[in-house]
Amino acid sequence: MKVLIVSVFHPELIPGGAQQVAYELFEGLREVPGVAPVLLASVDSSYPALFKTGACITGFDGRPDEYLFLSQGYDFWWNRASEPRLVEAFADFLRLTVPDVVHFHHFLTYGVELLSLTRQILPHARIVFTFHEFLAICAADGHMLRRHDQTLCERASAVRCHQCFPAVPPEHFFLRERWMKAHLAAVDVFTVPSQFMQAQYTAWGLPGAKLVHVANAQTNRNLRPLPPPAPGPRNRFGFFGQMVDIKGVWLLLEAVRLLRAGGFSDFHVEINGGNLRYASEARRREIEAFMAAEAALPPEARRVTFNGAYPLERIGQRMARVDWCVVPSVWWESFGLVISEAWMFARPVIGPNAGGPAERIGDGRDGLLFEIGDARALASTIRRAATEEGLWDRLAGGIAPPAPRAAMVAQYHALYVGAQGSGAASQTT
Repeated sequence: MKVLIVSVFHPELIPGGAQQVAYELFEGLREVPGVAPVLLASVDSSYPALFKTGACITGFDGRPDEYLFLSQGYDFWWNRASEPRLVEAFADFLRLTVPDVVHFHHFLTYGVELLSLTRQILPHARIVFTFHEFLAICAADGHMLRRHDQTLCERASAVRCHQCFPAVPPEHFFLRERWMKAHLAAVDVFTVPSQFMQAQYTAWGLPGAKLVHVANAQTNRNLRPLPPPAPGPRNRFGFFGQMVDIKGVWLLLEAVRLLRAGGFSDFHVEINGGNLRYASEARRREIEAFMAAEAALPPEARRVTFNGAYPLERIGQRMARVDWCVVPSVWWESFGLVISEAWMFARPVIGPNAGGPAERIGDGRDGLLFEIGDARALASTIRRAATEEGLWDRLAGGIAPPAPRAAMVAQYHALYVGAQGSGAASQTT
């Protein structure tokens, strides 16, 4: 059985949770007898030298069965491809590889209409689509975060979406929803990494029978368990991930300011992450200003260390330097892969009380929850974590190791085989 994994970006070029999960699945399927996986990962203008005149799809770094889709001219409003030659190249790629299963881990940088194109070219193939956020529902980058006041959005509607985009008529959002659902109808099975997402997409109108909960998973890339932290206060906190607006690095830094202003200094925060270039200009300047001010302090007065990005193979070394993992995300956060990474190394997680983190973290069992988007609440939680005797030991002892990658791969393999070759031709509109 040949399985084509369509990923937004390659994790070695542009790190991110969606692309990491797609690559983990690709690697895991290689170990399944009778399965031949192929990876197609997009790349954007971050690597201009990869784009060659006339090229649309190329091999990746000389590796077998790994290819790059050279996306350009993408229409981010309608989420469609604007370059006909890229659409033709994708069609030719399907005809050449002839997969039995096409598993999309996004339509971003490709175009949602490629779902219908896949059904047209491969009428008997199994099409699986994994949602990693809410881009099909929400035109505001799929984050369901209201632009005018930065509050969480509970549901989409033509008028509510118009409030986020006052220059766009409400009827455009009605058309956008019809456009999305028309192409998503080509999919046989949708998967979501959290039950919260499952409820959101069911409420939006996708058939509940076609939505399956499959938790994200990954390989522990540091095979040696970390030694127990040295005796003393558990006052070392770490952020891991992308330094973009929704991941809330700025909220964590604001919590640090509040702790300092309140006279509390017995703590240290380590920021591990990259992709700051993808943050909004305002947030990027805010974070860079904090970094500059921190560097100007005497070493003994510094409370934040910026370590930069890291390869996954070194995450164990980064985790060994902290006691707690902080997930300060300000959006619903569909799953929170970093939560699994922290639990791999028995680090309790401090996260927001909404979305995927609230579903996964047991407040007082294996981590602590704080009011989402509230810097004062986060500061209070950090202070409690650093000072409450016995809290860390109790929470660390309550951590259950996350499910291994093999479990995720087995669940997807079962979905591939469950209705192999049935297609969804009769279900498309």
